[in-house]
Amino acid sequence: MKEQYRRRTLLSVLEEPAIAIPDELEQVFQVHHGLVFRTAYRITGNAGDAEDVLQTVFLRMLRRGPNGDPLENQESYLRRAAINSALDVIRARKAEQSVPLPEEDSGHVPTAPAQADVSGLRQALTRALAQLKPRPAEIFALRFIEGFSNRQIAQTLGISQVLVAVIVHRTRQQLRKELRPYLGERS
Repeated sequence: MKEQYRRRTLLSVLEEPAIAIPDELEQVFQVHHGLVFRTAYRITGNAGDAEDVLQTVFLRMLRRGPNGDPLENQESYLRRAAINSALDVIRARKAEQSVPLPEEDSGHVPTAPAQADVSGLRQALTRALAQLKPRPAEIFALRFIEGFSNRQIAQTLGISQVLVAVIVHRTRQQLRKELRPYLGERS
């Protein structure tokens, strides 16, 4: 009876006898699951969310099946998939959050602190990243979270190095604007 109520995880789904896991996918998982988890964890800041991203990325690969496009560079693909899935998790979390409205005539208007602790800054950065369009968010994550150079990003995404530099610059400006209260800057 308890078995039917257990939480389904990637491993429990993979262990079900009705699903045949291709050896190739199992090998990719064994080699790259740490990379996907670490990438997702750096963006979400939460191990549970990172595990969800890990499952999502590999379940998508499983669903693609043998008819999917061959992966020329699996590490690059998996890193990008982890970044995009992690950003989706952040966006979904943001959409689920609600902020109570102040009571009428209370006279109290919430204000952002001039300086916040590191965890507050991290949360603000996570929210700001979630507001970015997918391409700038991905490039920012590759540059500043994964530590790629502009040249590596350009090669990975198949775009020019100049375009990467422009997107990085604009994204930094946008994030700086969003994070001004936490950076002690005035608007």
